[in-house]
Amino acid sequence: MVEKETRNFSNEITEDFMHQVEIAIIGGGLSGLVAAYLLAKSGRDVLLVEKKSYPFHRVCGEYISNEVSAFLVEEGLFPTALGPSTLTRFRLSSINGRVAEMPLDLGGFGISRFGFDHFLYEKCKAMGVNFLLNTQVSDVVEPKESLFELSLDTGSTVTASFVLGAFGKRSKIDKALKRPFFAKRSPFIGVKYHVRTLHEPDMVALHNFEGGYCGINKVEDDIFNICYLANRHLLKKHGSIAAMETEALFKNPQLAKLFNESEFLWEKPEVINEINFCTKKPVENNILMLGDAAGMITPLCGNGMAIAIHTGKLAAEAILAHNSLKKIQTAYASSWESYFEKRLYIGRMVQRLFGSAAQSDFAVGLVNQFPYLARQIMRRTHGEKIN
Repeated sequence: MVEKETRNFSNEITEDFMHQVEIAIIGGGLSGLVAAYLLAKSGRDVLLVEKKSYPFHRVCGEYISNEVSAFLVEEGLFPTALGPSTLTRFRLSSINGRVAEMPLDLGGFGISRFGFDHFLYEKCKAMGVNFLLNTQVSDVVEPKESLFELSLDTGSTVTASFVLGAFGKRSKIDKALKRPFFAKRSPFIGVKYHVRTLHEPDMVALHNFEGGYCGINKVEDDIFNICYLANRHLLKKHGSIAAMETEALFKNPQLAKLFNESEFLWEKPEVINEINFCTKKPVENNILMLGDAAGMITPLCGNGMAIAIHTGKLAAEAILAHNSLKKIQTAYASSWESYFEKRLYIGRMVQRLFGSAAQSDFAVGLVNQFPYLARQIMRRTHGEKIN
C-alpha cells in the first residue's frame, strides 16, 4: 500500500481554525492507535487528538495476552523489534507470603507502553493518520446536520462525521459528557515503577497486601514493570507513597524482598488517581467508547491492554462495514457486549478475593488445591485468540 502524506495539525492549528474530518479519535492509547491504523489503512480520513506527546509512560501492567498476538502479527503491529518478553507462568501470593503458581493459559508478552505506544504512533503516521498532539478535547457536541463538533483546549474546533472515545479510565471529557460513573468517587490509586531486578523473565506475579495488590512482569531491555493498585485511605493514613509501601506493601514478605532487591530506574513513580471499575456503556452520546473508556477490567486479570487492542479493532470494523451512524453503533455495541461484558463482570467478582489477609489466603489455596477451577476462572477473564 502506498503510504499517504501525513500532516501534523499541531503545527498548523490556530485559534480560529476549524477543520472537518471524517473520523476523530479522542485519545492515543492502544485502542485509539489500533483503530486509527486500521481505518487509515482502508483509506479513511482520520484525525487523532492526544493530550500528550509520544513517547510517554502510562500507569499500566504492561502485559498483553496472546489473544491479540496473531492479529498484531497479521497487521504488522507486533513489536518484535522492541524485544518484548515472553510470559508463560503466573504466581500469586497472599498477604502472609504464601505462594501458588500455575501456567498462564494462553500466555502473553510484556512490553512497555512507552515503547509500544510510540511504535504504534509511528505506524499510524506512516499509514496516513493525522495527529493533534499536546492538545485536549474539552467538549463534544452531539451531531448537528450529521457532524459532531469537538472543542479543543486551544480554542479551536474540529468537526467530524464519527467520533471514537479512547480517552482512558477517567478524563475531563467524561465530565463534559456527564457520564454517570464520573460522579462516583473511586477509592483506588495506581502506582507504577520500572526496575531492574532478579525475577523470572517468563513469570507474571501478583502479590497481595492489605488494601490492594501488586503485579510484576518483564518488559523489554531487561526491565521489569512493577504496578500496584491500592486503596487511597492507605496513602492518607501513611502520608506518602514511600511510607505506604513500607508500612503496608512490605507486610507481604514477597513484596518486601522485591522492593528491597530491585534497582528503581525512575526518581519517582507514575501515579494515577480515581481508578474506577463502575460499569460503562460502549456507546454514549453517540460516541463509540474504546478501551478503558468503555469499561475497565480489574488489573488483577492482567488483560486490559489486550481488550483495548481488541476494541480498537471492533470499532474500525463497525465503521468499515456500515455507513449510517446508527448501524455502526449497533454493530459495535453488540460486538463489545458479546466479547467483554461478562469478562468485566467476572473480573469485578474475582477482585473480591484480593486485598485482605483472609481472602488472599483463600485465593492462594484455591489455586493450589483446585487448579482446574483456577484455570477456568482465568480463561473467563481472557478471550479467544482473534485474527
